[in-house]
Amino acid sequence: TTNRPLRRIEEDLRRMGGDLAASAGADTSAIGISGVADFSEGLLEMLADLARNASFPEEEFERERRQRMEGLKIQRTTPDFLATERLRRTLFGEHPYAIVAPQEAQVAAFRREQLEEFYRQNYSPANALLILVGDFSAAAILDQVEKIFGAWKAPAPAPQKWPEPPHQSGRRVHLVHLPGSVQTQVLIGNLAITRRDPDWFRMVLANSIYGGAFHSRLVMNIREQKGYTYSPRSGISALREYGYFTVHAAVRNEVTAATLTEMFYEMDRMRSLAVTDQELESARSYLTGVFSLGVATQDGVLSQLSTVFLDRLPEDYLETYRARIKALTADDILGAARRHFDSANEQIVLVGDRAQIADQAALFGPVTEYDAQGTRI
Repeated sequence: TTNRPLRRIEEDLRRMGGDLAASAGADTSAIGISGVADFSEGLLEMLADLARNASFPEEEFERERRQRMEGLKIQRTTPDFLATERLRRTLFGEHPYAIVAPQEAQVAAFRREQLEEFYRQNYSPANALLILVGDFSAAAILDQVEKIFGAWKAPAPAPQKWPEPPHQSGRRVHLVHLPGSVQTQVLIGNLAITRRDPDWFRMVLANSIYGGAFHSRLVMNIREQKGYTYSPRSGISALREYGYFTVHAAVRNEVTAATLTEMFYEMDRMRSLAVTDQELESARSYLTGVFSLGVATQDGVLSQLSTVFLDRLPEDYLETYRARIKALTADDILGAARRHFDSANEQIVLVGDRAQIADQAALFGPVTEYDAQGTRI
């Protein structure tokens, strides 16, 4: 910061038994500090300094740039990254959610002044959230917060409007050519819902039965019965403006088409027939149990509260979560699957050696090919 060089920050953290982390994603960025409760005021002062007075020393900027570019080179050899990047670009088009990572040339062109400008425009108390979890007096900690953050003034960031994602019609295959690959990364997906949608809990439970848990139908089919892959999985990613549903697995090249067939078979079965009472009860127990474990630690509570406030959920979201899951029926699951498992319009991404999988890919729709840099071949 303008007040503390890196070494001073490290020394202050050690003195307070503290730990520091920062992150950024599609919708939010975060600074997190943990430490001994007796040093709460010092920890809050450091947090405020980082939020309000960030500096961007040239040498540190260049170091981070070099590391980022090296990381991008590695990512572009990783099938999972390439599949995620291609699916996001396909589903979101010109919306910023399409961007998973920049190109090396973009990072090379970044200037320190651009970071400073972005920081000045976006880091403001008007769009900031402070969450504290620990063993402390609420009144005392609020006094510290008011003392340390109360004078923070900055204009709210300007609202922005982004293009809507494209409408997908029909299954299409997007093949990313990775020469010499002995496996195929399979990823299929469609736009879905956010946490604020009335169907959210129904969709969570439907996903758990389909492929979101280790005892799911997808795992039983293509892992346990057929041995195509070790860890197939499905999931719902809820961003602030849009959500998307995905199914993925890494499989041997020769069973790529067979794997896709079973993925669609299980998806269509979810859309056609009600789940069994045993599956329903098992999924309800699994989700409520995972939720209970998730709020059993300080980090877990912090994460859940962040989700509630950042996604603008009802204030009783955490208190009612288990009851709402337990109240769901087989008909609820069937309806959610029919509405949000968009089998007919799924976008299919395959990352692998096109010589090994191109013929299989063509069985599932028109094929467009790309290289590892995202350029159409």
